[in-house]
Amino acid sequence: MGSTVDNNIEGRLALITGASGGIGGGCAKALYLQHVHLALSYNSNKDSVQNLAAQLVTEYKKAFGSRDPPRITLHQADLSNAEETFNLAEEASKEHSKGVDILIANAGLGKRITDIEEIPLDVFEHTITVNLRAPFILAKSVVGHMKRQRWGRIIFISSIAAYGAGLNGCHYAASKGGLTAMMKNLSSRLAEFKITVNDVSPAMIGETGMIPSGDNFPGLVESIPLGRLGVPQEVGNVVVMFCTTGYMTGQSVVLAGGLNHK
Repeated sequence: MGSTVDNNIEGRLALITGASGGIGGGCAKALYLQHVHLALSYNSNKDSVQNLAAQLVTEYKKAFGSRDPPRITLHQADLSNAEETFNLAEEASKEHSKGVDILIANAGLGKRITDIEEIPLDVFEHTITVNLRAPFILAKSVVGHMKRQRWGRIIFISSIAAYGAGLNGCHYAASKGGLTAMMKNLSSRLAEFKITVNDVSPAMIGETGMIPSGDNFPGLVESIPLGRLGVPQEVGNVVVMFCTTGYMTGQSVVLAGGLNHK
């Protein structure tokens, strides 16, 4: 007899960092409409996360009528601060009276400087801290609960930059390359506990503030084989697929409209 298959995510608790941005919002919506409780973290843009939470409840009621919506809590944390990052999962667990079952480490930053000679050391270090150290701390914080229940989903939001492609510089590429490498290592070490670890590596996703507008970067959309930008909801679709497909682990899905990342 093989192991019991459990891909049910209804009633689980998902911690999503960077929920004030487009991709974080797309992931939140996709999971919420799968009846998942949410702990949404933000750094400074509280209004955006509050608006997202209200919108999600409205959409849930529209889709499911009188059914009670899953719970949403909001958590402020500066992910460049190790103590605040360590506390995030504990705060979410206290608010929901349960451990974090699904981690979506989405928060990230990328100051667009392409010439290595022009990248200040403090910018390199800050990028690594937020994009790589924080997901490490978050995974470290949630994995104990996941091990005990022998079920968990850890999903990093990486980037096509992890493969050396994209518009950004080597500081950003190094942070995302490290994230993908960490994912692959953790996936092999946590599989025995029925914890899957994967990443989504997007490029050219609109509505995020991470890519320049067409006016500032002529030919941007034309460079994408599919002829359009991606949307945050499409990242959310991949996240839901990872959450509901427990046989998939150690995988990086490049979501890039056909752009070559090799």
